[in-house]
Amino acid sequence: MISMARHLGLEIIAEGVETDEQLRILQNLDCYEIQGYLFSKPLPTEEIESYMIQHVE
Repeated sequence: MISMARHLGLEIIAEGVETDEQLRILQNLDCYEIQGYLFSKPLPTEEIESYMIQHVE
């Protein structure tokens, strides 16, 4: 899927990443847009800004 999306010029976001192993596999496939419980549980809108300030460089 990653290869096909790249070939079509599409952005790639891996969803549902829950383990360090899954993260490493995706990084080895040059997929760096990732979301999932490994990083954070779903947050209410009012908590997103403070989360981003604390966790994003």
